[in-house]
Amino acid sequence: MKIIIIGAGFTGVQLARRLISEKNDVVIIESNEETVRHVSNRLDCMVIQATGNNLTVLEEAGIAKADALVAVTESDELNMITCSLVDSVYPDIIKIARVRNYDYYADVAGKKKDGKEKGARPLYGIDFMVHPDVEAAQAIVTAVEHGAVTEVVDFENCDFELVSLYIEEKSALAGKRIQNVRKLTSTGFLVGFIETEEKFFLPTGSTVLKAGMRIGLVLHKDSLPEFLHLCGSKIDVLKKIALVGAGRIGTGIAENLILQKKPLFPFGFFGKKNKASQDFVIIEADSKRAKEAAERFVSATVYNADVTDESFIEEEDLSVFDLVIAATSNHELNMITSAYMKTLGVSKAVCLVQSSNYATIARNIGIDVAVPIKDAVVDSILSHLRGKSVTGIHTLAEGELEIIEAVLPPSAPVLGKALKDIAVPGSFIILLIQEQGTKQFVIPYGNTVFEAGDRLVMLTYTKDIQRTMDLFGVGN
Repeated sequence: MKIIIIGAGFTGVQLARRLISEKNDVVIIESNEETVRHVSNRLDCMVIQATGNNLTVLEEAGIAKADALVAVTESDELNMITCSLVDSVYPDIIKIARVRNYDYYADVAGKKKDGKEKGARPLYGIDFMVHPDVEAAQAIVTAVEHGAVTEVVDFENCDFELVSLYIEEKSALAGKRIQNVRKLTSTGFLVGFIETEEKFFLPTGSTVLKAGMRIGLVLHKDSLPEFLHLCGSKIDVLKKIALVGAGRIGTGIAENLILQKKPLFPFGFFGKKNKASQDFVIIEADSKRAKEAAERFVSATVYNADVTDESFIEEEDLSVFDLVIAATSNHELNMITSAYMKTLGVSKAVCLVQSSNYATIARNIGIDVAVPIKDAVVDSILSHLRGKSVTGIHTLAEGELEIIEAVLPPSAPVLGKALKDIAVPGSFIILLIQEQGTKQFVIPYGNTVFEAGDRLVMLTYTKDIQRTMDLFGVGN
């Protein structure tokens, strides 16, 4: 594929790196001269210093022969204008824009679906709008729903999920081969990956689990408490919660945890009432945002304060809180705040970070869950570039592993074959399958036979991604 990326910030560079590694033809357009010089030395692709919303520049970059345009500058308006400009001349090119301001989505909810049914062009000429703040807020809420004990990957319309858990010293799993763990539980599960201090790897049935390992488990959503117990962990009741940051992401988190009317937290993390109590505190340094939060979330206590102020921490006795969620736009501050609160005695800490590399650092300094916002954006964009058969992408293990959600097309090479006959140990694992015509996902076995229309959830090394997609016929 030929992809033109507008914007060479962190997201643009990470996206380009992933696409280049898969042998795609990538062109980056960036207006900042210093950034262009820096990126040119780091990436093996064409980098043009110019403004992206210029048709002449785009045509010089090869837009006429491009398969996709991805606009990820810091300006929502520039991203949208660029896509609209390209759509007016080259409507068949896939156009993806990162748009943070949710006001621009207002018409999409009510009109885009109807427009598509009538064969109309997409609103603003944008095929896919990526909203990083919404995705980050939802990821944090999901982690809190799970007691802030694990990072969670959810799959569309699926009762299974992938959770990352540590094997503690006194765990019943320590010293067991994976194939023997089934004797400890009647619940279906699959160990997708293992992380040690040295590496990440895809295990086999004979892999021995050891204390200190972090394992990626695919299991039914109702089975988490049982596996937490097997791993030697426990679920703490989260009654007193402090949310640091009332920006877009913080507001999204608060809306879900405070204003959500449907029952949340199935394991009762907030106690018997199953909802956030009056012990929900919001801390925001900006006075305007603090005022808006106080007006919107009347059941919460809102402080216009600096969370790094030791006198404030002591006065409000934040050390007795069960959970701190650090979700400001300053990701370094989020990490420092979370780590410091843990040293004071706060039970759990969840923080927003820039990337998976920072997430690993956060875990190493004792933070329970770290959500990498930039990786989520790149994954969302890639899911739209992998081809029509691919419905979702999730990056794991500092970018070394990738989960692909895909539907097997009629031309897939694996049709009619059993999993045991096409398996490549150490290269990929089929985590889940939803057979055509059924509603439920199941964990596959060696005798599982693939048919057209089956939905798969596959885990593979990023370096093997193209080979795996080709094997299942879901590549571009």
